[in-house]
Amino acid sequence: MTHKHSSTILLSTLLAFSLGSCKLDPVIDPNNPSIASVTNNASKTQLQSLVTGTEARSREYISTAATAFGTFGREIWYFNSSDSRNVQFWLGQGGRKPDANFYGIDRAYAAPYQTIKQANVLISAVNNTDAVTPVEKNAYIGFALTLQGYQYLIPANSQYNSGIRISVSDELNPGGFVGYQEALKTIRAVLDSGYQSLKQAGNTLPFRLTAGYSGFSTPAGLIQVNRALAARVAIYQQHWQEALDVLPASFFNIDGDLNVGPAHVFGLPPDDFNPLYYVPDGSFSNVPVVHPSMITDALPGDKRVQEKFFLRQAPLINTVGAVPLSSQYQDKRWAQNTSPIPYLRNEELVLIYAEASAQLNKTADAVKAIDRIRSVAGLPPYTGALTKDALITEILFQRRYSLWFEPSGHRWIDARRYNRLQEIPVAGDKGSVFTQLERSANEQNWDIYKGNK
Repeated sequence: MTHKHSSTILLSTLLAFSLGSCKLDPVIDPNNPSIASVTNNASKTQLQSLVTGTEARSREYISTAATAFGTFGREIWYFNSSDSRNVQFWLGQGGRKPDANFYGIDRAYAAPYQTIKQANVLISAVNNTDAVTPVEKNAYIGFALTLQGYQYLIPANSQYNSGIRISVSDELNPGGFVGYQEALKTIRAVLDSGYQSLKQAGNTLPFRLTAGYSGFSTPAGLIQVNRALAARVAIYQQHWQEALDVLPASFFNIDGDLNVGPAHVFGLPPDDFNPLYYVPDGSFSNVPVVHPSMITDALPGDKRVQEKFFLRQAPLINTVGAVPLSSQYQDKRWAQNTSPIPYLRNEELVLIYAEASAQLNKTADAVKAIDRIRSVAGLPPYTGALTKDALITEILFQRRYSLWFEPSGHRWIDARRYNRLQEIPVAGDKGSVFTQLERSANEQNWDIYKGNK
């Protein structure tokens, strides 16, 4: 895993435009468009480049976010035999806690803002060209705002009460930090604005998306993605009825394929490989391994264990931390190094439906959704207590296995929002569980610099 040390909004947005032919470059280059060349009278070809670049950039958070957040929630351990900090720092060994210079998590913060910046450029370009109709403009803007809503959510969930910046359109004068609840409120507003644009975008998109949006590459399809994201935000806000209200407009289908949803796609060079793929039974110095508790806590016969966890011939062992760590399992989800990585699936939407229903005492609906998840996993119907607390405990358990090691770090976030961080097992690694990450030193220094100007 690579680490790029650019945590400030200024640095991340200035560096955001240097990744190749489909992405912007601030340097005058005959082979790549400059920002100025596309924000005034952009052609449809240039707008397509912006769309393609924005979608490509939207996946750059994955490697760091998945491995760091997955480690915090003990979905995985990230073994790095050449650098002990991935174990010692991320597991909180020796009393370590996140600070302004915390190791290795900057990309999970900077990369989403780079995507947000490029989406802002796309919106500006669309608003300053006559190459597209008003209906077509709504499609571009709705797409850009939908991706922005998702990308804002990544740093918001990791920073939590440390806060994030929302206003970043002027990278030299970004807005101040807002707390978690205010961030969620604004993210929902961004998604709602994108939803309104997509509703006025006609029946077809004036641009192309990758196969990651197969089934969603129309305004109606993007509306489904947008509303699914809105449902995720709603449960983070504890707006249970709102979650149920937006689900019907998403791709939620309690009886449908649980794996349906948008994905980040990968390919052969010069494209990027799937950053979470590792050859089964390979020998690695750096690799995420399945946390042993995922095996010991699993219910007998759970198909998700067989489908997601690869049983190695010999365990992987890491000795660079405070204590030796060992796991016999690695990730089995990816068939090859070009496999797409979903970032939102119907399985999560069914679980959102279950959670919101349980919170609103719609017990029958909650149990129906729980049993759908259990049935697909090869488990018998739920027979536990029908109290709200019991149902939420069951739903969180099912989320732990259904959404294991997905890019958003569900286990860590779920445990925090239900005040159950103490349930995350740390005895085996002699570490601790963090509540949040802290504001980076670069962000702090930037505010000091601006304040002294």
